[in-house]
Amino acid sequence: MIAQHRIRHLLAAFLLSLGMLSALGPALIGVALALPRSDLLLETASSQFRFEVEIADDPSERAKGLMYRETLADNAGMLFLYPEPQEVEFWMKNTPLSLDIVFVRKDGSIARIAEQTIPFSTDMIASGEEVSAVLEVKGGMMRQLGIAVGDRLRHPAVSQ
Repeated sequence: MIAQHRIRHLLAAFLLSLGMLSALGPALIGVALALPRSDLLLETASSQFRFEVEIADDPSERAKGLMYRETLADNAGMLFLYPEPQEVEFWMKNTPLSLDIVFVRKDGSIARIAEQTIPFSTDMIASGEEVSAVLEVKGGMMRQLGIAVGDRLRHPAVSQ
């Protein structure tokens, strides 16, 4: 699925360079640039919660993130994947939604949760330690579900 995603991005870039993409209409632009989707689980000691997430696994996708999104379902989000564990920082510039930003260690455990971030803020939100993934979901969801530091994220792209 991720390979198909790369092909769509390359095709969109090629058509854009030829000046053809805008002529093909907004529907094709949305399809050509859509990120792959995947299910993940967040686990507490007593519960599991499923989310359908978009996968942002290259620098340009990670840079855009959920910017400009005006709505997000309670069980939806974006999973940012990094090739190697590293300290990361996020901001809310151009993001009209409040988000919970969940920083995830290589082993899948949650290192930090930045709850209900402030829309459009340029303040940096740091992981505080090296992480392999970051999950963004609708603001307030982590508290509502009882997800806390030390709980686990389960996804094939995150080591267990």
